[in-house]
Amino acid sequence: MTRRVVVALLAPVAWSPPGIDPGDWRHALAEDVVDLLATLQEVETAVAVTHADRTLAEAVVWPGTPVIEVPTPTVNAVLGALAGYDQAAVIAPDAPDLPGLTVGKLLRPLTSRPLAAAPVEGAGPGLLGFAARLPAPGWLPAIDLDTATPALVRAAAPSPADLAVTAAWHRLRGPADLAALDPAVEGWEATRALLSGARPGH
Repeated sequence: MTRRVVVALLAPVAWSPPGIDPGDWRHALAEDVVDLLATLQEVETAVAVTHADRTLAEAVVWPGTPVIEVPTPTVNAVLGALAGYDQAAVIAPDAPDLPGLTVGKLLRPLTSRPLAAAPVEGAGPGLLGFAARLPAPGWLPAIDLDTATPALVRAAAPSPADLAVTAAWHRLRGPADLAALDPAVEGWEATRALLSGARPGH
């Protein structure tokens, strides 16, 4: 049986809404992303952080969720730290309303291709998530979810078909992204509470 893991990479968040403490914002985003992953079926879940952010991870993980320390908050570092899995997906820390279906679409191409990338909706570089069969290929370039693009990976690949590009979703990286949040969608309670003026539970 194929063993799959989905990892929330709790990298630093570059933007927070005016009037909201950046630490509280990052905590709320992390809590919502981790809560989402915990509901996924047929995959294991984990959280990856640098040593400096270990406290954040411990505050938001569900009991029994592995916390993986990585030297740098990159996809490559996470993939290199995973042992015993056949497939892995690494998810950005600032997509609190991400549908589980979108994560499933990121993993699905790995049955026939070694890599898959989910772009960020809107203008600018960056990925929502990245998935790979393990071990990841040696030619894989350095992938930072804030700056990488599918084109970067395809340029390094032996064949462009080695990378599947899956459904895009938004990340909360600027004021315009807040408009993409749908209050009718279930989930993202911590982020929702913070935006409505309430303090998230710590």
